[in-house]
Amino acid sequence: MDSSTKASVALRRSPLRASRGLVTVIVALLLLVVSGLVFAPSSVSSGAIQGMLPFAAVLAIIALGQTLVVMQGGIDLSVPGSVSLVIVLVTHQAYGDDAKVLPVALLALGAALLTGLGNGFLIGRLGLNPIIATLGTNALLYAAVLAVSGGTPRETTRLLARLAGGTTLGVPHAVYVAVVATAVTSVLVKKTVAGRRFEAVGANGLAAWASGLRVEGFRAGGYVFAQVLYWLGALLLAGILNKPTAYQGDGYLLASVAAVVLGGTSLLGGRGNLVATALAALFLIQLDQFVLALGLDYAGKTLVQSAAFAIGVALYTINWARLRRRFATRRPEVTVAT
Repeated sequence: MDSSTKASVALRRSPLRASRGLVTVIVALLLLVVSGLVFAPSSVSSGAIQGMLPFAAVLAIIALGQTLVVMQGGIDLSVPGSVSLVIVLVTHQAYGDDAKVLPVALLALGAALLTGLGNGFLIGRLGLNPIIATLGTNALLYAAVLAVSGGTPRETTRLLARLAGGTTLGVPHAVYVAVVATAVTSVLVKKTVAGRRFEAVGANGLAAWASGLRVEGFRAGGYVFAQVLYWLGALLLAGILNKPTAYQGDGYLLASVAAVVLGGTSLLGGRGNLVATALAALFLIQLDQFVLALGLDYAGKTLVQSAAFAIGVALYTINWARLRRRFATRRPEVTVAT
């Protein structure tokens, strides 16, 4: 089978995988809600849901960016540094001055774009391993975080708190932003010519190159647009939290990858279901709330999150039908004596 045939097969199969991911996440969410009602009613109370939704929205936006990278067969380990840098910029440089929020937010966006271009150049152009390249970028970003903040937190401005942390019609503003971000990203990837080419490059870069597509540009673009989404999520988080830490992004690396995997996006690249990723983020945040309501500490929450990631990998990477057939053929025959 030549490379173009492999690409077409991958693209024919991937919608089924994405659809299965969406169904799996919805079923998991329903089971989690039922479990919460039975074992931890406080985790699904109106107050708990209201407090959970903004953080689910932030994770959903960040996970959308990670999805774009994974769809190109890569992974972005610079998420913690990217999120933390945006937060310290808007909380330290605009500290106590609402008039500085917009200029500093644009400055943070510029830093995010430079980070994305740097990752894209190292990986798409120079061909470096995504883990090594983004890990090095993350170290540089944390150096910038320390240079700006000195490791000390500052309170967010009143304007940012009102815009990011407020509500309209009882729904947190962050939720509206997450819904719009998910819809726009999905339309761009699924309904435009560039988006379909982006998916084709992720499914099989060699076949895409043979077809005349600019593989390096699409791969680099995934990292650039991912940074824009990280910037948006971090900007919301800086307003949701009254006094975010200088290392607030640390908790979003594993969570973003887990949301991508649970949403059904293959770690080998190809198509991804962005709506499923956003719902998986909602599932993970509600799962954290459920675990904490049961009385487990932060370590227990991290273990549960890691287990969810492992289950997601197992669901979408193991050929369970082949595994069942293999065990069925090895089952010894039982003879009955007469």
